[in-house]
This record gives sequence, C-alpha cells and structure tokens, in this order.
Amino acid sequence: MGHARYTFRLRVSSAARGVLMAEWDRCRWVWNECVSKSRAVHLHNKATGGRRTCGPAQLDRMLTQARKAIPWLREGSSVPQQQIIRDFGKSRAKAHKDIEDRLPMARRAGMPRHKKKREARPTLNYTRRGFSLKDGRLHLAGGIALTVVWSRKLPADPSSVRVYRDAVGHWYASFVVPAEIQPLPQTGAVIGIDWGVKDTATTTSDTHDLPHAGHGGKARQKLTRYDRMMARRKPKKGQAASKGYREAKRLRAKLHKKVARRRQDTGRKWAKSVVTDHDALAVEDFKPKFLARTSMARKAADAAIGATKQALIEMGRKHGRTVHLVHPAHTTMDCAQCGARAKHALPLGER
Repeated sequence: MGHARYTFRLRVSSAARGVLMAEWDRCRWVWNECVSKSRAVHLHNKATGGRRTCGPAQLDRMLTQARKAIPWLREGSSVPQQQIIRDFGKSRAKAHKDIEDRLPMARRAGMPRHKKKREARPTLNYTRRGFSLKDGRLHLAGGIALTVVWSRKLPADPSSVRVYRDAVGHWYASFVVPAEIQPLPQTGAVIGIDWGVKDTATTTSDTHDLPHAGHGGKARQKLTRYDRMMARRKPKKGQAASKGYREAKRLRAKLHKKVARRRQDTGRKWAKSVVTDHDALAVEDFKPKFLARTSMARKAADAAIGATKQALIEMGRKHGRTVHLVHPAHTTMDCAQCGARAKHALPLGER
C-alpha cells in the first residue's frame, strides 16, 4: 500500500524557534563535514589510485567520535544528525548513479555541496524514536514542544516526521503514515491523457480536458513589482541586506507560494474528477524538464505539468484505479487498426 505524507502548519514560539535553529546549525555542520570528508576521499583516491570509501556507516562512526569530542554537538539530539547523514548518502549515491549512467550534465544530480548559513533552509528529520504526539502537540527529542494546526486527523500512527521552514518563514510538520486505499465505485470507463503547453491536459473525454489556468500570468504584475523593489535595494557584495530588501524578498516569496498553491489546488481537483469517473487511465509519461531550455519555458512552468501528473498518479493510487504510464513516443501516432492516437494497443481493459 505504500506510504503517504500529511503536512500541517506549526505554531512555533520564540523559544522553540531558537532551539530548532540551534538543532539545524548542528545538522548543517554535520552535513558540511560529510561533504568535506567525501571530497577529501575523492582527492586521495584520484592522487594515489586508492579505493577508499565514504559510506553512511563510516560517517556514523565519525559522528559518534565528534559527539564525544565536541560538547556543543553533544547538546543536540543524535536522531536528526544521523538522519542528515542518511540524506547525504542518498544524495551522493544518486550523483554517482547519474555519472555511471552517463547522463548529460544538465540532467545529472550534482554532488552534495556545503550548506551556507544564510541560504540553506532548516530541515530536521526525526524517526519514531525521536518524536511523540501528546495532547495534540508535537514533542521532539531535546525537549522541543510544538503546536500543530490539525486541519484533519492522521489515519494512522506516523513512522517519521520532517520539520522544515519554507521561504516565507512558516514552519511545517510533514508526517509519514501508511497509505490507505479508498476504493471508488466502478464506472467501466477508460481515458487517455496527453500533456501539452497550450492546454495542460488533452484527454479522450472532452469534459475532462484541463485548459491552461495561467495562475503565474495573473500574478506577473505583482511579481515584477517585487523584483524591481529587490533590484533597487540589492546590497553590495559583503554587506548585510537592508530591511526593505528583506521585506520585498518576503513578499515575493509569499506571492510565489500563493501561485504554487493555486496550481496545486487546480491539479488535485482535476485529478479527483478524472479518477472518480474512470476505472483505468493511460497517462503520457511526459517529463517537462527539457522545456526549461525552450521558448515555452515560462508557459510550461506556469502549467505545472509535472505537479499535475504527480497528483493524478497519487490520486489513482489512493482510490485503487489502474494507471498506465505510456512512453511519449507512443502517444503521437495514429493506430492503423483502430485509429486511436497511439502506436500500440494500450492495455486499458486489463484489471
């Protein structure tokens, strides 16, 4: 059945905010040490031809030694520090895999880099032994108590939680719980979905086409205004940002988040209507990343094809529908036998 994430807003007091930032400083230090160690091992192997490794197990042992030697590091919980080592290992493994697969440079996930204090956003991950829920509050390891704005109930006990801060400065808690399938009544209908730029989604059912909403275009005037405010107040290199620059940056981030939420809401509502009315879905496995280098980059980004496609897949999985991902090369040809817009027969009738 897999797992699902439930995200809730947090009410963080000034005291809790200070403790969270202190925990993030320790985790950021651990990440930077992992990056330094990884680069040192790479340079050593390149110079000597050796085969030294830098895996999570070795980094865990280094963390244990560092916590014994550094009192400041020992004051924080070991759970988020160990989890950030796991995140570093996944990031490094993905970069190595892209290199081995000889992907183009533009498509590779680069090697992990140092996290700068004024650029990296706080993100703390806790496993089951590092947090608890008591009286509706979230208690983290280290004596941190946070008030959760419960917009809905959790369907099961969470196995982990991620506490993070967004660009606007709001704090959130993202819980991982076992996913539950909520079956819908059978309709006997099937649908094919093709992604585009002029129309976000073109389907075999005229009533389920998704036109381009243009949420970004509607907010472009305000975004341009905030961009100009930031440009006028941009500090020189080495100088601290002024209050006006920080305020313009916050307003810009707030508007960007508002637009992203509108796109997400539009995609989820459309996905729910498609999944409710059809038992099987044939979805073009379209990856819109390449559009970022074309003249359609702005409109493609405003369409949020990737987020809408992900919402459709998740909605189909949630309600037990059959979702077939079709290679894009097989979605732009007419079938010689049935006249369908496909290169081969799609298994829509299979259950």
